[in-house]
Amino acid sequence: MKYTLSNLNSNEPQKSSFWPAVKKLVPYMREESKTLVISFIAILVNSGLTILAPIVIGHTVDTYIITRQFHGVLVYAGILAAIYLGALLASFLQTRLMGGVGQRTLYRLRDAVFTKLQDLPVAFFNQNKAGDLISRINNDTDKLNQFFSQSLMQFIGNIFVIIGAGIAMLLVDTKLGGTALIPAVVLLVFTQLTSAWIKRQNFKSLQAMGGLSGEVQESLDNFKVIVAFNRRDYFKERFKEVNEQNYHTALRAGIANNTYVPVYGLASNAGQLIVIVYGLSLISHGNFTFGLLISYLAYVSRFYDPLRQMAALWANLQAALAGWDRIAEILAMESDLPVLERSTTEPTKPASLLEFKDVEFEYPGGKPVLSDVNLTLETGKTYALVGPTGGGKTTTASLMARLYDPTRGAIFLEGKDIRTYSPAERTKKIGFILQEPFLFGGTVGQNILYGNPDYRHLGMDHLEALLKKEGLHSLMHRFEQGLETPIVTQGDTISLGQKQLIAFIRAVLRHPDLLILDEATANIDTVTEQLLEDILKKLPKKTTKVIIAHRLNTIENADEIFFVNGGSVISAGSLDQAVKMLQSNVRES
Repeated sequence: MKYTLSNLNSNEPQKSSFWPAVKKLVPYMREESKTLVISFIAILVNSGLTILAPIVIGHTVDTYIITRQFHGVLVYAGILAAIYLGALLASFLQTRLMGGVGQRTLYRLRDAVFTKLQDLPVAFFNQNKAGDLISRINNDTDKLNQFFSQSLMQFIGNIFVIIGAGIAMLLVDTKLGGTALIPAVVLLVFTQLTSAWIKRQNFKSLQAMGGLSGEVQESLDNFKVIVAFNRRDYFKERFKEVNEQNYHTALRAGIANNTYVPVYGLASNAGQLIVIVYGLSLISHGNFTFGLLISYLAYVSRFYDPLRQMAALWANLQAALAGWDRIAEILAMESDLPVLERSTTEPTKPASLLEFKDVEFEYPGGKPVLSDVNLTLETGKTYALVGPTGGGKTTTASLMARLYDPTRGAIFLEGKDIRTYSPAERTKKIGFILQEPFLFGGTVGQNILYGNPDYRHLGMDHLEALLKKEGLHSLMHRFEQGLETPIVTQGDTISLGQKQLIAFIRAVLRHPDLLILDEATANIDTVTEQLLEDILKKLPKKTTKVIIAHRLNTIENADEIFFVNGGSVISAGSLDQAVKMLQSNVRES
């Protein structure tokens, strides 16, 4: 599957309905089977007792109240109290159990979405806003949780009560029951006609909420730039625009979600009016009793009151289905960087570490970046990629690390198709240091251990011993508290040079076969740059290095220099030749 922005921001929800959505959610609720069975039994008990009460009331009126047998009234009042108490306990039990089911299902669902995001390629995140993805994990899954923990069993219980009350009305008097159910038929047609519209409004509201989250996240991430250029006004205007859009979509969703309640209330009143008029007519002809009329009114109330509740629940269901559509989009995605089956015939040990064969590449919806590229990287050598901005250097390096796959051609790592390596195998062999490395909240020591499965369980004492063994311990004096120096999210409490020190130490401890440095020393001072070069010297001799740099002094010791521009990657020969090619390109542009 190709990942385009439209994949996760379609303007219309999928045409999913309740039961297909429930079937897809079953895997996340499988561990709750016993709890669901108990909840279902509680629903049946609650519904049965609710249906039984009007019969008891009618019998009491006709048998004891009209004949003034007050002892019987008290007995049946006690029976009614027991019925209502039993219904209360059953309702409490189902609510208590389903609250836990909803929270545990929410946990599993969020875990599944986050795990799926971890499996998706870099291209996916380049084309989708982080804020929108956060909104799907938080807001959209919570819509489902609210329905499952608060509404689902009530929804099912109401269905049982409605069916039971409808059957009871028809059994007592078919004509009166059929007449009383006419408004329900009208409601059924109305619901069918409006459900898709309500779901669509909720989908657009959730989408706008995702857009708002994305805008806030993007603006806060770049707030330093906004302040530096004094463009808070631009930030305010952008936020105002998406906030207004979110307001209007939320308002329309709110109106849609509340449409059913007054309509269903009107139908309930109409049903009761029909029963009263028709019932009194039957009583006047001696075909009905007051007790039956009271029972009948109770059944009409039992029939239409749950319908009114379901009106609100139906809107919640449409909101949950809209949220599920946005979640299901992510869960249904498959990485376009699959691990291929490796040939059983192992190739002979190649002289080269990495090889491009007829490689072409273009980004989705973009122009070709690389065309018919052939290059070979030998073990233990240092290579440099130079060229104008936008020429394809970072793209070439990203293909080496398999952040993307070629559009055509193939890349071989140690003689095997790079697509046959699992992510764990590939990342153990290939290291990648970016211009601005990412750090997690925690300490310097924890960030050094991050991503290295061989050392992830090391304590700080053992890490300190390891750094001494690798000749890297002296670098810790650059941090105020050594390995225990705290780092907030994204590492804003330390300098860029200190961030790069951590990134370089992380890479060296992995002992990669191939280390890619993408402008890794571009924004640091010369003293720190010298420290980083000293760290690189501690790499094993077998490590092949690929350096992307605009500062030519950083590549003067490279074994081979490649000039990357216009879709081609060609050997530039000496450093002087590379400089001439760059100057020539500047004059032509």
